[in-house]
Amino acid sequence: MSIAYIRPELPISASKDNYLTHARGVLSWLLTLDHKRIAIMYMVGILSSFLLGGVFALLLRTELITPGPTFMSDPVANRNFYNQMFTLHGAVMTFLFIIPGIPAIIGNFVLPLMLGAKDVAFPRLNLASLYLWLFGAVFFVIVLFTGGLDTGWTFYTPYSTETVTRVIPATFGAFILGFSSILTGVNFVASIHMLRPPGMSWFRMPLLLWALYGTAIIQILATPVLAITLLLLIAERALGVGIFDPKLGGDPVLYQHFFWFYSHPAVYIMILPAMGVISEVISVFSRKHIFGYSFIAGSSIAIAMLSFLVWGHHMFVSGQSNLASAIFSLLTFSVSIPSAIKVFNWLATMYKGSIWLQTPMLYALGFILLFGIGGLTGLFLGALATDVHFHDTYFIVAHFHYVMMGSTLFAFLAGIHYWWPKMFGRMYDEFWSKAAAVIVFFGFNFTFMPQFVAGSQGMPRRYAEYMPQYTIYNQISTVGSYILAVGLVLVAVVWVHSLLRGRKAPANPWGGNTLEWYTASPPPHDNFERTPIAGDPYRLDHWEYDAKSRQFVLREDVGEAVDLSAGSPGRTLG
Repeated sequence: MSIAYIRPELPISASKDNYLTHARGVLSWLLTLDHKRIAIMYMVGILSSFLLGGVFALLLRTELITPGPTFMSDPVANRNFYNQMFTLHGAVMTFLFIIPGIPAIIGNFVLPLMLGAKDVAFPRLNLASLYLWLFGAVFFVIVLFTGGLDTGWTFYTPYSTETVTRVIPATFGAFILGFSSILTGVNFVASIHMLRPPGMSWFRMPLLLWALYGTAIIQILATPVLAITLLLLIAERALGVGIFDPKLGGDPVLYQHFFWFYSHPAVYIMILPAMGVISEVISVFSRKHIFGYSFIAGSSIAIAMLSFLVWGHHMFVSGQSNLASAIFSLLTFSVSIPSAIKVFNWLATMYKGSIWLQTPMLYALGFILLFGIGGLTGLFLGALATDVHFHDTYFIVAHFHYVMMGSTLFAFLAGIHYWWPKMFGRMYDEFWSKAAAVIVFFGFNFTFMPQFVAGSQGMPRRYAEYMPQYTIYNQISTVGSYILAVGLVLVAVVWVHSLLRGRKAPANPWGGNTLEWYTASPPPHDNFERTPIAGDPYRLDHWEYDAKSRQFVLREDVGEAVDLSAGSPGRTLG
């Protein structure tokens, strides 16, 4: 047995040659194989998509501030415009922001650093996935300027087989985006299997890596189902093949089965990476070792597996058998168990911790509350007796946004703020970033909380006009959307100010112990001078805060005995 008593290496000092300055010129970015630069290009594209989807959302909320037509005089044209806005809002936010957001930006940037590696396993495949995402996004832009799309973001038949709007370009764009997702998943699985450094066994990996691993499994297994479904839809519209259109002998419910077999796992493509980010942030800003590590890690894989078994709860009113509905209801309740395990372990981690309320922690706390509300309201939709009443009402809209937009967005913002100093080597203004976090939190709740009430009273979703008794709920919701927009604009202003005038970031501003904090901010082109030996990612007593330099520094009296025998992944001995 070969035993080494190791301390992680001191962070190298910042140098002028980092990944941002290693090579100059537009082509050095467009043709780069550096995972960090690819992540930054993803960030530009995905945040631009988020801006576009947000503009659509504000147009929707402005239209709904009164029961009748608001800013268009022609009721028919108003309804058509509204239908296209909510379709494009949903499609852009889902396929161009929420699904790729955390894996493509944070995952691409952080995963190799957490592995102590120079890059992902397949750098060229990583660049190809970026260009596939851009190519798919172009089709949505084409749709926007050449007739729009009026199907709902799910492309449900018979809407998508009967409408005269641009279904084929939109579905082909989503088809291409699916390939980008698959390639990213393959890259992450290969990287985690093959590139772990000495000292990093499976159960010494950072929990973000477990979350990205579970997400990658879903991406690889579920996305091809969506791809085939969209190709069949394209074939039906282009060639008149009877697959989903009942006029051609097809079955529209078959489309729902195919779509939701992908799209419910896709819910966890959105939320699993968010949970990984929260696990990292909660431990570091509670200054405590994560509670129940193995349960959190195992629950990520459990969620990935169970997510394939619950698609039928979207179809309780589709005419499926009572037995099938009862089984899907039971499975829906069971998938909440691994999610609850994560929440309980996060709360236990914070218990008696030295909680440090910096911006990433504020977003993490907001995530736990919003995810709790979203998850608990999901119980009403998993129960047969109540789902029938709430189906296709604003209760669904509110639930979906609390789980997807609220939880994933808050985790995304927590992660970007947490790794921002590492990405760009600059700190941001804590006061204004905290103010933005508070505004975003209240704006989000003002926007979507009233929709639970309106939906429980029967207000249907996807309507441009509604009965007057729902006016107050829509007015509060619209005002809330404006507050949310102000908060997000403030976030953007803080980021731009940080890039232009922020003070230089130290290697480890937060005192984290995962390997990315053992390299400079921003990291050098090759990440590490030599492959580091990994320790316990949540052992935080290595670091103590130096108030004079406003950074965390390594203590001199700590270390770990690690078994580095041949074939050993680096088992901790003491």
